[in-house]
Amino acid sequence: MVEIENIELKFLTLNDYQELKSAMIEAYSNMPNSYWKEPHIKSLIEKFPDGQVVIKVNGALAGCALSIIIDQEQFDEHHTYREITGNYSFDTHKSDGDILYGIDVFIKSEFRGLRLGRRLYDYRKELTEKLNLRGIAFGGRIPNYHKFAKDFNPKEYIEKVKRKEIQDPVLNFQISNDFHPTKMLKGYLEGDKESNEFAVLLKWDNVYYTKKTKKATTKKSIVRLGLIQWQMRPYKNFEELMQQAEYFIDAVSGYRSDFALFPEFFNAPLMAENNHMTESEAIRELSKHTAAIVQKFSELAISYNINVITGSMPEIKGDLLYNVGYLCKRDGTI
Repeated sequence: MVEIENIELKFLTLNDYQELKSAMIEAYSNMPNSYWKEPHIKSLIEKFPDGQVVIKVNGALAGCALSIIIDQEQFDEHHTYREITGNYSFDTHKSDGDILYGIDVFIKSEFRGLRLGRRLYDYRKELTEKLNLRGIAFGGRIPNYHKFAKDFNPKEYIEKVKRKEIQDPVLNFQISNDFHPTKMLKGYLEGDKESNEFAVLLKWDNVYYTKKTKKATTKKSIVRLGLIQWQMRPYKNFEELMQQAEYFIDAVSGYRSDFALFPEFFNAPLMAENNHMTESEAIRELSKHTAAIVQKFSELAISYNINVITGSMPEIKGDLLYNVGYLCKRDGTI
């Protein structure tokens, strides 16, 4: 895994184009010349700058998400990629539309495993809420379908993926991020041989959507806090303690919380192995776990795209014992 110093979600600019082009050529190596030309990217940025974002790891482009807004009533659910993009002109983008439509999303292979794709989808969801759109839609590729096309039709394939009888890396990821399959799209993306040119129309509904009215509204911002109630119980070792911590982080990040807050001395059960020591000796022995806990929390903050407040832990500096708390941010900083 790449050593993480900084993770940033930024708006796409034309200065990113060469990196973007190289990344797309790698991501779509099975579809020659399937990368956006610079005029395409320029047009997207001009029409809808908020819809075009990149993730950078240590300053290098790691992934990208491109979007437009469409008017749901103007498109039949049986559409192609060429139709939804207006023959790649993006003239179908309507600033007063009601659906955020995903044009492209990918993560470079060297950065997979960090759940960066989840950050891109979370950004789209937050943007959809901010713009008060009905939801998100896109045609999802099924790149493993060509391996099973002789045995199953597309509908059967999707059902087996949903039941986890077949692994499809793209569709599995999208379903796990709350997108539900609604329809098969035949002939969706020209040249997508891996999917036999089929795609799945995936949707996410914005539960906060309200019909647009002429009434004045006030802007508001919401910060979601995940406050963790920690049951004190024995843990066999450090790994078991952190497994329980990851369970809670996964749970609160599932609600797209911005912070996960752990209680004071949540790591106290690790003192059980030091019952033969005095209290002073035992707490100093417990402090030896603090650096490893902070490092693990930092990794979880990155993986689950959530800021983790560690709760206080003992830490020795010089000869002095301190009660210290850390903020492990989702951008990789501590």
